[in-house]
Amino acid sequence: MKETTIDYALRATWQAVAKMYNEEAKSFGTTMAIGFTMLSIDPKTGTPSTALGPKMGMEATSLSRILKSMEDKGLIERKPNPADGRGVLIHLTDFGLDKRKDSKDVVMRFNEVVKQQVDEEKLNHFFEVTETINKLITDKNIYIKNTTNH
Repeated sequence: MKETTIDYALRATWQAVAKMYNEEAKSFGTTMAIGFTMLSIDPKTGTPSTALGPKMGMEATSLSRILKSMEDKGLIERKPNPADGRGVLIHLTDFGLDKRKDSKDVVMRFNEVVKQQVDEEKLNHFFEVTETINKLITDKNIYIKNTTNH
């Protein structure tokens, strides 16, 4: 391809970021997926297990595997949801809270370094572009279905 497509640039960049995060996570004895999950769990009140998947944009089966692994490592515990007798809240253990801080520090470091290298105006444009792409997708304005028969 002569020109880089938008989706290629997004995918290649995200793959590089994910690889970098996974390499860093290894030094903490974890994975990027576990770090991302810890950051998605409310550190004070816990998070309903049913809300976690949608919040992270993850399928229930993938999330179940990650939560099981986190439970085995002593990072989380499941508690009954007092607001919903059938539901479960995912809470970070004290160990999980420590590891969450490590994950947050890694993410903040990445953001600091990028902000040092990219001026604020360009970064604002980047966020505007990603917001527009997300809105086009959410509003289903990319592939508009033709309802008339031709």
